[in-house]
Amino acid sequence: MRVLLKTAVDYLRKKGVEYGDARFERITTESIQVRDGVIEGFSTDSSAGIGIRVVYRGAWGFASTNMATEKDAVRAADEALAIAAAFSSVNQVKVRLSEAPAHVDAYSTPFRVDPFMVAPEEKIGRLIEVTTEAGRYRDIAVTEAFMEFTRLDKEFVSTEGSEITQSLLTSGCGYHVIAEDGHDAQTRSYPDSHHGLFSAKGYEHIDELDMMGSIERVAGEARALLNAKECASGTKDIIIDGPQMALQIHESCGHPAELDRALGSEISFAGGSFLSTDKMGSYRYGSGHVNLYADPNHPGGAGTYKYDDEGVRTERVDIVREGVFTDYLSSREGAAVIGKKSNGSMRAGGWNRLPIVRMSNICIEPGEVSLEDLIADTKDGLLLSTNRSWSIDDLRLNFQFGAEIAYEIRNGHLGRVFKNPVYCGITPGFWASCDAVCSKKDWKMWGLNSCAKGEPVQVISVGHGASPARFRGVSVGMAKG
Repeated sequence: MRVLLKTAVDYLRKKGVEYGDARFERITTESIQVRDGVIEGFSTDSSAGIGIRVVYRGAWGFASTNMATEKDAVRAADEALAIAAAFSSVNQVKVRLSEAPAHVDAYSTPFRVDPFMVAPEEKIGRLIEVTTEAGRYRDIAVTEAFMEFTRLDKEFVSTEGSEITQSLLTSGCGYHVIAEDGHDAQTRSYPDSHHGLFSAKGYEHIDELDMMGSIERVAGEARALLNAKECASGTKDIIIDGPQMALQIHESCGHPAELDRALGSEISFAGGSFLSTDKMGSYRYGSGHVNLYADPNHPGGAGTYKYDDEGVRTERVDIVREGVFTDYLSSREGAAVIGKKSNGSMRAGGWNRLPIVRMSNICIEPGEVSLEDLIADTKDGLLLSTNRSWSIDDLRLNFQFGAEIAYEIRNGHLGRVFKNPVYCGITPGFWASCDAVCSKKDWKMWGLNSCAKGEPVQVISVGHGASPARFRGVSVGMAKG
């Protein structure tokens, strides 16, 4: 495949492009769903093809093919050239790319057990065991468990001399239970509510999550919610647990820090960003306890990779430092607009898609206080766990999130549980109210495989390292309907 890509790139050079790259991808997925001890779905899928990008006469062109022949690669290159030529006659601003060194390298996700070599019977049997055991508890009406594995094999060749091979593996699993008593239904999930927790690991990740060991607690909490009171409306100090913090970071930091949003190129679909370019380096995003960064090199992160789909070597990026907004997630084109170099944030959701700016592993730095001490230091508040719903405007400012469960905190002790809790805020004011982030002991990398962006939609895996954190004076209430 490398030879075929080099042939296409050599052809682009002869055509006089300002820049060109050819990217081969083969994506293989396996997905399993079990409900109430019965297998509901087992699917495998594989897709492969070549995408070719060019900058020609100051404009972008892109075309793709699923035929791995020299003739089809050249045909796709000609199509990309024709598209760029057409756009060059109407675009007002010519494309400029920030400088980036060429790389010849290879990278593979480290893992111990290849999930695609594990017998389907073992995977299915494990999920059946989880749902059967959870279903034995009184009032548990529905149990669902799932696994999913993805391998992405990539080759990248550019006119600037890059030749990069990557093989990226993600594994994930989880389950949820629904308790029902004829009057109400309540859900509790493990270890997260977004179709499980995903990591750049092999099948060993499934063992590490120990789904069986959590069933008694999870089923008990779902049952307790049936008789719990609704979360009352008012203003409370809240502590958000790790998985909920991961979503909070994702929606109100990761997406607004994408430079293409700030420059307006996603405004028609995914939305814009309140973090306009005049704010970089000076804007007060949150309190001094808030330190947020992107790290595409974090071991095990679902958003871990070594090179992006422009061949740029990834690096850690400080997005917010001591509460001040410092930098974006960028592409080579976007970075040139703001006078910087790309930090390797361009990824495509498939061989037939243009890469766009995407999150990698967006994390909050841990603080110094333990979760136990933070609860002990809270006189009147709530501990919110596991996302249930989310809503945020297209500039990523006004939001409302719902959680599966809230625990009352009274004079430093956990008390009653409340159901259907929601909290809301405006992003900078909310992060300004953060007065503590829990320590490294409570910090964990959370991952999901379902971040959607772009038009047509591209779905990609991302990670979020998070500790629980406390926010003062937050509006809370109960979900309606």
